[in-house]
Amino acid sequence: MARGRRRVEDPATARRILAAAERQFAAQGLEGARTEEIAEAAHANKAMLYYYFGNKRRLHRAVLENLLRQLKSGVLAPPSKKLLARQKFFGYVSGYFDFLATHPNYPRLVQREAMESRNNFDWMAKEYFRPLIQGLARAVEEGIATREFRDVDPEQTALITMGMTTSYFAAATILSEVVGRNLLTNPAVAARKRALLDFLEHAVVRQGAKAR
Repeated sequence: MARGRRRVEDPATARRILAAAERQFAAQGLEGARTEEIAEAAHANKAMLYYYFGNKRRLHRAVLENLLRQLKSGVLAPPSKKLLARQKFFGYVSGYFDFLATHPNYPRLVQREAMESRNNFDWMAKEYFRPLIQGLARAVEEGIATREFRDVDPEQTALITMGMTTSYFAAATILSEVVGRNLLTNPAVAARKRALLDFLEHAVVRQGAKAR
């Protein structure tokens, strides 16, 4: 909890405040969220919120850092050098997809930061998003060199992959209305992941290369 207190006497309360704040900031943004509503949703009081996090802006930063630490530990860890390039690439894609599937507020929080707070978004891009793009692109470059992948543009492939993965969750509410069913149910998300991996398999893997 980098932006909270160094010592947390009641970690369960702090976690509830973070979870409630994450939902409020995703829905209302930094300016629109109300600390009293966050405290009420967390079954805490405003005094505890300020005790652990100082103020609303620091709480907002703590929410972002909490999510991004989970992204880093679950997705951005360097892959084993023993893996094939395609295993590295699809490992990144699968890990990022699973992170988004289990953190539904993440896309909206990132979108808000991109539109509303350049300072916050700059450090997020530098420390977290850029390494993910670079990791994907390196895996593609390696796959081209080992002839596992077609001769595609590594950076463009990484950007396209990120866009296809993120956009599904960012637009899921709208798309659910369009198709007339909830696209965030477990079966719908599982079907989307299968379709995404199959699409990328046919888009980047060289015909005749060993299956992953």
